[in-house]
Amino acid sequence: MPSPLPYKIATLIYAFNEADEVLLLERAQEPNLGLWSPFGGKLKTETGESPWACACREAEEEAGLKLSPQDLHLTGIVSEHGYLGSAHWLMFLFEVKPRLNTLPPPHREGRFEFVPRSRLDSLPVPSTDREQIWPLFWKHRGGFFAAHCVCHADGSASWTIEESRPKS
Repeated sequence: MPSPLPYKIATLIYAFNEADEVLLLERAQEPNLGLWSPFGGKLKTETGESPWACACREAEEEAGLKLSPQDLHLTGIVSEHGYLGSAHWLMFLFEVKPRLNTLPPPHREGRFEFVPRSRLDSLPVPSTDREQIWPLFWKHRGGFFAAHCVCHADGSASWTIEESRPKS
């Protein structure tokens, strides 16, 4: 029987400008140092924080965005079993409904840039994002998906789509 691992809960926030370019963070810290990803962070589980409250808090802390839960659309839920052999993760992927007009200033977590979808393939992003999460997000943008990933010791992963409702 494998030893138990902690369960971590986090949000990822997908925000867009009027040109439909996605706001990405070039990470200045681990995890994913030097890679581009949506911003977000861990839920304060000790206070009973909801995923929506976490996304609003993280949006303000990292990007200076004042959002309410009604400004968010839950696009997906991704659960990862045994990520890097150190934890299980449950991630809530939110799209920000209002479009942004300005680029947020640099933050201790990294610097922001608006990126057109066509440029995503040329950016250094986490491999799981490139192979699974981005394709799922684009397919289900405006809809909803749930996916489960089992991370194997050799670095490979097995993915299961548990629910798929693309925008109709």
